[in-house]
Amino acid sequence: MSTQTLQHIALFDKCKNFTRAREVQAAGLYPYFKPISHSEDTVVMIEGKPRIMMGSNNYLGLTHHPDVLAAAKAALERYGSGCTGSRFLNGTLDLHERLETELAEFFGKESCLVFSTGYQANLGLISGLVGRGDVVFLDKLDHASIVDGAKMSQGETVRFNHGDFAGLERKLQKVDPKIGTMVIVDGIYSMEGDIADVPNLLKVAQKYGAALAIDDAHSVGVLGPRGDGTAAHFGLVDEVDLIVGTFSKSLASIGGFAAGTENVIHFLKHHSRPLIFTAALPPGNTAGVLAALQVMQREPERRERLWKNARRLQDGLRSVGFDIGPTETPIVPVLIGPLEKTFLFWRKLFDAGVFTNPVVPPAVPPSLCRLRTSLMATHSDEQIDTALEAFGRLGKELGVI
Repeated sequence: MSTQTLQHIALFDKCKNFTRAREVQAAGLYPYFKPISHSEDTVVMIEGKPRIMMGSNNYLGLTHHPDVLAAAKAALERYGSGCTGSRFLNGTLDLHERLETELAEFFGKESCLVFSTGYQANLGLISGLVGRGDVVFLDKLDHASIVDGAKMSQGETVRFNHGDFAGLERKLQKVDPKIGTMVIVDGIYSMEGDIADVPNLLKVAQKYGAALAIDDAHSVGVLGPRGDGTAAHFGLVDEVDLIVGTFSKSLASIGGFAAGTENVIHFLKHHSRPLIFTAALPPGNTAGVLAALQVMQREPERRERLWKNARRLQDGLRSVGFDIGPTETPIVPVLIGPLEKTFLFWRKLFDAGVFTNPVVPPAVPPSLCRLRTSLMATHSDEQIDTALEAFGRLGKELGVI
């Protein structure tokens, strides 16, 4: 036995003292890491029972589309299971370059760069561009990947209150105009479901010479005349400098991208550590995304159905008295309040065959815990009505409504 094993290791004290999750597990209310044994799009099998999946980001219902599955299978046969190297060295496939070309055209930008995850896309974009002496401005409700990308950069991070553009302007006024600045926000906020006010945000950014980046993770396939995101939704594609996003939602796979001018993307190819020092997106995933992008454009009725479903759930929840906040999108949070009641509500819904996502601190304030639901184009009216019935019955039982 080594000397170290006989000594106290202070580093692990926090692990031993972390008991909250085990307490929730012991109470039978633990909602995380639930293994899915089988999936049929809107229905998943968990713990041997079917549940209506109301917590997925599979907005267009493309994870089981035959064209997406066929493309992934064909790529596995042609290229193998993985790239076993970074994009920078041996890991770039012609599939990656084809996807980048099609994404750039779809989002109305000169060039595009594909990353291995959406998380890495934000890390790579921000840390690659924001250097020592630069400043990056974040909305306080921005996704964790944006926050972490800012931390990873060598620049200064300044946060402003959600949607407070007057506050953002006051902060920008304090920065020397010669200093490089970036403002980056979510297009659709993942826990609230509201849409960034890009027109007013753009006015502030342009006034102070700040680059504006939009994280369209939850906007691709949802907003825009072709599902082409938040900038297109407002008709401001040419004015928004950078669009970043993920393939793990509407595009039914994993991976991410950043799109902008050719010189910015060229710079990122040679300065973005999350791109250079990780393995490239596997062939099957890349081909699946290409197929999903084509299906999304070929079947606009999926987006129409998604919005119809979103309105059905929103109207149904509001009609029985639930507070669903400022949502404008297929992300529909149901405010419950205290943490314990939120976990209990989750468990009872789960037992009733409805899967949702509990959102608790530190993601939200302790008094604003919620159940996050999200719609798919492939949800049936009957499935949504089943979920609404369960929400209404349990909401009354638990005193939420």
